[in-house]
Amino acid sequence: MARGKQKEQARDKAQKSAEARKGGKSQLAARDAGLKIMCPVCKNPTSHYKVLKEHMEAKHPKEPVPPESSFQ
Repeated sequence: MARGKQKEQARDKAQKSAEARKGGKSQLAARDAGLKIMCPVCKNPTSHYKVLKEHMEAKHPKEPVPPESSFQ
């Protein structure tokens, strides 16, 4: 019955690790809160105006970049 004690210890360890993961460490809500500026053409969310400006120049070069004051 040497394996019986090891099996019990392994089960306890697995339960503890499952409980630790259960709380959830997802950052999706924080990420969504940080992405406030949307591209007016493709609705791609960005975090800052500078990133939006780079996106517009790269993906939509024919479209004018909206002024920063329109996102405040």
